[in-house]
Amino acid sequence: MAIIEVSGVRKAYGGKLAVDGVSFSVEEGEIFGVLGPNGAGKTTTVECVEGLRVPDAGTVRVAGLDPVADHHEVTQILGAQLQQSELQQKLTVREALDLYASFYRKPADGLGLARRLGLEDRLDARFGKLSGGQKQRLFIALALIGSPRVVVLDELTTGLDPRGRRDTWALIEDIRDSGVTVLLVTHFMEEAQRLCDRVAVIDAGRVVALDTPEGLVRQAASSTVITFTPSKPLDERDLAELPGVASVAEKNARLTINGTDDTVNAVISLLARRGVTARQLRVADATLDDAFLDLTGRGGPDGPDARREAFEQDGPPASGLARTETEGVH
Repeated sequence: MAIIEVSGVRKAYGGKLAVDGVSFSVEEGEIFGVLGPNGAGKTTTVECVEGLRVPDAGTVRVAGLDPVADHHEVTQILGAQLQQSELQQKLTVREALDLYASFYRKPADGLGLARRLGLEDRLDARFGKLSGGQKQRLFIALALIGSPRVVVLDELTTGLDPRGRRDTWALIEDIRDSGVTVLLVTHFMEEAQRLCDRVAVIDAGRVVALDTPEGLVRQAASSTVITFTPSKPLDERDLAELPGVASVAEKNARLTINGTDDTVNAVISLLARRGVTARQLRVADATLDDAFLDLTGRGGPDGPDARREAFEQDGPPASGLARTETEGVH
């Protein structure tokens, strides 16, 4: 049964179309990912679900309610951790939990949430003194304090170190296991592949694919990745002409070939004919990262490779919606 339904949503800013006819539904009890490059329209789409943006066209329903017309009711069943969240620096964890609990008719047990999220010994710590990981856990707690049926997590793990990111992933799985539907916005492919039951890939304001992570990988033009260092130079054009090859790249004398299962035998046969030894040969299945690049295109100053590099250097863009310091979760 769908708890979120998005149908034909369009949204423009100053004549520039940010979201162009996006449609998807989220089933109750699943982790549903919204994946895409910077500027793709992910956050705008999700803000329409939260009732923070009014679509120019199309409809959004959360448990049958309109997030704009029925905003107060929707906030009682939908919790959110926004892309950019802040609290007053001197507010303690305990005070934040009590404050947000007062917004809801049937709040959860704040102390229980703090215990569950590893914040029990930080209840009297001020927000400004928390580590990055502790702040993220607090925002998860605030998103859950209203006992929501749905929680929206927007770029939750940006800025966390690898251990903090994996700890947060375990928390998200615990949230889903407790019966809460999770709408997860991310640009981390590993995160989406690890957590999501289904993923909508948004690019240039449109849904370009919607499937399970495994289904998206199967759709990729390059479902197999072959890497090796040849014992002597090979002409990349000869490799590119082999069956199933989607791309060939060379870096520091090491070749990477994206192709299919048929490509593996073809490469081995070519090496045998040329008397070339494949050093440190590795054959692996493609990942969601490979599928993402296939789905959204490659190269160019505005292409995914450039945008992906921007992700790694700068993180996600700031949202255009102004918020007060206490609006991190609603």
